[in-house]
Amino acid sequence: MTDPIADMLTRVRNALAIKKPEIVLPYSKVKFNIAKVLEKEKLIEKVEIIDAAKSKTGFKQLKIKLKYNEDNQPVIGTLKRISSPGQRIYVKKDKIPKVLNGLGMNILSTSKGLMTGQEAREKGLGGELICEIW
Repeated sequence: MTDPIADMLTRVRNALAIKKPEIVLPYSKVKFNIAKVLEKEKLIEKVEIIDAAKSKTGFKQLKIKLKYNEDNQPVIGTLKRISSPGQRIYVKKDKIPKVLNGLGMNILSTSKGLMTGQEAREKGLGGELICEIW
């Protein structure tokens, strides 16, 4: 697999489409940090690490509990990968795009870790534009 982040986003998108309550995927620090940002922004309910001894595969895994509103509709409408291994997209602190005029959010990889575009603007940081969510 050449792009594990795109794989994660696709798994989340597919699970939301069929209204699965949770998904389990291979662990990596970047995927865990993306899930923590989504959890902090209240777009998913919970993320936890499944230890290698407890997982079926023998490797560490991530368990993401997805979030739905009262009408059983997903809280996340769209997840879109921006930067990819073949084409990295970097933005300066004053060029961070707003998603849907502020209704959506983007996730950036900065020198201070993964954070939303809004946080990066406030802290005066630029970085790699990972994905957009709305």
